[in-house]
Amino acid sequence: MTNSSIRVQESDFDLSAEIAALRKGDPRVGAVVSFLGTVRDMNDGSEVRGMTLEHYPGMTEKALQEILDQAKARWDIYQTLVIHRVGPLLPEDQIVLVAVTSAHRGEAFAACEFIMDYLKTAAPFWKKEDTPEGARWVDARVTDEAAMARWNKT
Repeated sequence: MTNSSIRVQESDFDLSAEIAALRKGDPRVGAVVSFLGTVRDMNDGSEVRGMTLEHYPGMTEKALQEILDQAKARWDIYQTLVIHRVGPLLPEDQIVLVAVTSAHRGEAFAACEFIMDYLKTAAPFWKKEDTPEGARWVDARVTDEAAMARWNKT
């Protein structure tokens, strides 16, 4: 059984509760790998007072489901979870949770990293930072693009 859950929401989430729910009742699980992204107070040398994340409802969830399907086709994984917040956020707020379960850690680590690389480069989210110099839209970094490109080689 493979299962995926995608939630795009404004509200915060409880990391511990989400991980516990993901693995509950599945004795096959030998590994749970997760990534938690948070808002930093600095980016590209500027103070970040806050950020706003926007998305296109429906399109975003469809794009996320496609990447989870790709991860499941590449690795022997059981459950996947992506929670991505939208709306106004402040430094230290949680932005995104990616979690993957599998029998073994290698599969879960690879799938989690693949999903996160996709989220940083190609998922339909738009990020605007509030800095002392004013608001600015943020693009994917060159390093994020390079991280995503390596998956096209495998």
